[in-house]
Amino acid sequence: MEIKNKILQAAFKLFMRNGIKSVSMDDIALSLGVSKKTLYRWFENKDQLVSAMLQEHLGKMEADCCHFCTEAKNAIEELFQIMQMIRQQMAGMHPSVFYDLQKYHQPAWQIWTTHKNKFIMQQIIRNLQAGIEQGLYRTDFDLEIMARLRLAQIEDIYNPELFPPDKFDLQKVQLATIEHFMRGIASLKGHKLINTYKQVVEQE
Repeated sequence: MEIKNKILQAAFKLFMRNGIKSVSMDDIALSLGVSKKTLYRWFENKDQLVSAMLQEHLGKMEADCCHFCTEAKNAIEELFQIMQMIRQQMAGMHPSVFYDLQKYHQPAWQIWTTHKNKFIMQQIIRNLQAGIEQGLYRTDFDLEIMARLRLAQIEDIYNPELFPPDKFDLQKVQLATIEHFMRGIASLKGHKLINTYKQVVEQE
């Protein structure tokens, strides 16, 4: 299994740096110093490799999110921890990755869609409920509407018509939308805590 993990790690690095479409099985084999035949011993084709790579990556993300949920002192701190994770993961990520997944690798795109609609949706709802119970979020919004709005934002960020990658840093867009969402649902107590984490002083 060691060689399989090395293949997945090498593929992930190349895909994130160059985009998925532009990376061939030859490129991956070359980066590992192995023959292409070795790759095909573990993966029948690039489509299968992309799906396996994404499945492993999302598994790690789920573990990180569950850790944040357990360790964070409150719902807002959890969102700041997620923002830090996004900074790390999106640093240097090629802007075409999501587009390539959707257009050229439908099985992998379905894995992402299932992850988004199930795991991410559950995490958003849980965080909203926790924030309300902690008095950090307002109580006058429809929880399911807000959860679905946040879910839609996650994918809209990667829409090249909405945010052309040659004009926008997608990491900045992602972080800006999370903070905007967080401030929109925060109570007065929540706003004060957000400013504390950001070390911002606002005039009353």
